[in-house]
Amino acid sequence: MRAEKIMTNGMDPDMQRALEGYDERIAAERDGTPVIEGHRHMAVGPETGQLISLLARALLAPRILELGTSFGYSTLWLADAARAAGGHVTTLELEPAKSAHAAERLQEAGLEAHVTFLTGDALKILPGLAGPFDFVLVDHWKDLYLPSFELFLPKLAPGAILAADNMIRGGGDGTAQSAYAAAVRATPGMSSVLLPIGTGVEVSRYLPG
Repeated sequence: MRAEKIMTNGMDPDMQRALEGYDERIAAERDGTPVIEGHRHMAVGPETGQLISLLARALLAPRILELGTSFGYSTLWLADAARAAGGHVTTLELEPAKSAHAAERLQEAGLEAHVTFLTGDALKILPGLAGPFDFVLVDHWKDLYLPSFELFLPKLAPGAILAADNMIRGGGDGTAQSAYAAAVRATPGMSSVLLPIGTGVEVSRYLPG
């Protein structure tokens, strides 16, 4: 990920500094200095970050669900969109250390009020979330894509947008992503398209009935 690829016109200065900080930490990690020992960044790229932000901003007061906080790069983009559109982000992460790091970065960017951080197994947390959700980013372990979809599908608001990352490359042999895409496209009221942005993003719109 390279900061110069990020379009910054009109961007909040704290948001820009936060993005540059991620760029520096990812570069250091590639040189052998991990942010947290035993963990690595698995962030969406800058183009995908801009895409999910644009999609979320197009919604009115969006209730955003993120599956896979990681170190908070995509959370940052979604929180900035939530602030602009009057919405809120609920983000799930299995690793407490990663979630804590993400929360610190969002606080530095002045976006912590727009995010609720939940830590634990997504398949155990999802049934307890009330919803409805207007936007969902799916970017955790690929074998969880399909079971997660089955759990959050009943919690989608009409008109909800889904974005699933790593659909072309970036996770296993692609079998899990293919199963997710097939299930999404077979869902009544769902329209979906695979975009060759970053590592591939499946963007879907849910209009039941």
